[in-house]
Amino acid sequence: MNTQILTQAGIDLEAALANLGDMDMYNDIAHDFLTESETRLPNIETYLNAGDMQNYEVLVHAMKSDSKYLGFTKLAELSYNHELASKENNIEYVKENYNELMMEANRIINILHQYLEG
Repeated sequence: MNTQILTQAGIDLEAALANLGDMDMYNDIAHDFLTESETRLPNIETYLNAGDMQNYEVLVHAMKSDSKYLGFTKLAELSYNHELASKENNIEYVKENYNELMMEANRIINILHQYLEG
């Protein structure tokens, strides 16, 4: 697998390896992230549309944590901002910034597919 795909996309592989130890662990966690995203992203949208900020917060918190471990700095920051806003029940912020969050999540998913499927 070509780690240049990750680093050229702005993924902080150095920080990720400091957290996870080695590339085998990174690859396992990255694969889990992809699998989890298949249900996580549609559920985030469902909770947003239902105005369910409590469950929305749980999912964006999980995405923030996973992103931080994997070196997805921007996605971790965006997820954190959504976590704080949903915790405060600030649905206006969440709605206004939702597309940016999803665009970055999908960008990361595409990069991981390129990297893992080489």
